[in-house]
Amino acid sequence: MNDWWKKAVFYQIYPKSFNDTNDDGIGDINGIREKLPYLKELGVDALWISPIYLSPQIDNGYDIADYRTIDPMFGTNAEMYQLIEEAHRENLKIVMDFVANHTSDQCVWFQESRKSKDNYFSDFYIWKDAKPDGSAPNNWGSSFGGSAWSWDTSRQQYYLHYYAKEQPDLNWENPTVRAYIYDMMRFWKAKGVDGWRMDVVTSISKDWDFPDNPRPFTTENQQNGPRMHEFIHEMNQEVLKPFSMMSVGESPAAKSTDGHLLVDPQREELDMIFTFEHMHVDRVKGNVNGRWALKPMDLPALKKILASWQKELRGRGWNALYFENHDRARVISRWGNDEEYRYECATAFATVLHGLQGTPFIYQGEEIGMTNPKFAIDEYEDVELRGNYEFYVKQQQTISEEEFLAAVHKITRDNARTPMQWDNSQNAGFSEAAPWFKVNPNYPTINVAADKTSEKSVFKFYQKLIELRHTEELLTEGEFELLYEEDQALFIYKRTYGEAAWYVLANFSDQKQAIPDELQQLTGSFIIKNNQARHSMQETLAPYEAFILAL
Repeated sequence: MNDWWKKAVFYQIYPKSFNDTNDDGIGDINGIREKLPYLKELGVDALWISPIYLSPQIDNGYDIADYRTIDPMFGTNAEMYQLIEEAHRENLKIVMDFVANHTSDQCVWFQESRKSKDNYFSDFYIWKDAKPDGSAPNNWGSSFGGSAWSWDTSRQQYYLHYYAKEQPDLNWENPTVRAYIYDMMRFWKAKGVDGWRMDVVTSISKDWDFPDNPRPFTTENQQNGPRMHEFIHEMNQEVLKPFSMMSVGESPAAKSTDGHLLVDPQREELDMIFTFEHMHVDRVKGNVNGRWALKPMDLPALKKILASWQKELRGRGWNALYFENHDRARVISRWGNDEEYRYECATAFATVLHGLQGTPFIYQGEEIGMTNPKFAIDEYEDVELRGNYEFYVKQQQTISEEEFLAAVHKITRDNARTPMQWDNSQNAGFSEAAPWFKVNPNYPTINVAADKTSEKSVFKFYQKLIELRHTEELLTEGEFELLYEEDQALFIYKRTYGEAAWYVLANFSDQKQAIPDELQQLTGSFIIKNNQARHSMQETLAPYEAFILAL
């Protein structure tokens, strides 16, 4: 079946932090190979591997210098080809991550482009003259803080970068740029890669009028440019369709009402997209401090957003389901209680997510309930955090150091990037050497070895959920109905398929909650539950309790 991904569960690997086999403190390709039996045991079908291409690592590999060469820090091209082969022998698909919006400034394309205004690579990037006063062409912002423009002394022009200044944006208006990207995709297809996760792919088209943003240094005019759909469709026709490559695109600005334009099979663009919408329900809208201005998670908003994606994509597209990835903090630390109810939280969020229609994505460590660390500011590595700290705390002084650090402990990307916790040995079994980034101090108790033998095993709960995805047609095909949408503590929805009906219930609070009266009358079997003491619908819901009832 061409749409194999509809029944699949994906596992995202952040190679730098996954498993180190040569003891240099950095995870590697052979580390992934070594853990293939673990991933088979978990039951996943496909591995999404974050970028492992040659890179100066300004943004942990999302600044690519050479799309066809594996960075020596991770291994060799030959080792990557071997990983693909061995994964396929285990019936695991390999999905590579690539960035089409920008490259590293160390990429030969940019090195040549900056030399003059009239060489072969001159318009591979977006260059603009300064304003008469020498300032940037407009007030666009970088997602990592400050202006999206940097002055290049050799070319005597500004270049555009939506992210770090070392990540210049490619000029997709140039057909040669597009041809180079498609050719790179074909290169990896020839090596056996099954599909692509595409970083910020909806940013590839720019508004060439370059209008100022309503507020300086924000990114409001910088998404979903006028030729976005045209470019993505062309990519589909050139590579994705002829080679049957699965695709999931990161789409920061997509809403449920327009998301179908990217994933409707009739339009031949992408198979799935990652929306950001549901991950902003703890953000103060319109605040000058952007993502660092936090409020308590709004559960009714979360429910409505997830429900709207279920409704809007039904019959005209497919959902990608996630709470965690390399850019998202640990959900149980961000929105739950990761101390008293860590197991319950981890399994409750998983139950709600895996019960939806769509393809679930598990991020490494999520399957054992890993948590955010609480480091000091100077212990974090992430370029986004450092840039935003400099901009908001030091320059603008719109947020105090204490408030910023409190937000960091909830949401910074580095929360998800601490080394994988395999066992209670030194460095959590990740490496014999000092890791590139600090291990979460709680690894002696939270690790794979401990979790798998625990009576409350998050890993075993995930195994059951994954098995349900493989065997239950209702999860793939069933209708979705959100219930009690305004309830501040309960997330309840119903899935129906033919004569079958399942109720998914979760209590997202630290307090006991009564099951609504009309549901107490329901009888059936519990498909999965994180509270083994539950035997009927009359009993009160414990904190962070979750289950699925089949009528």
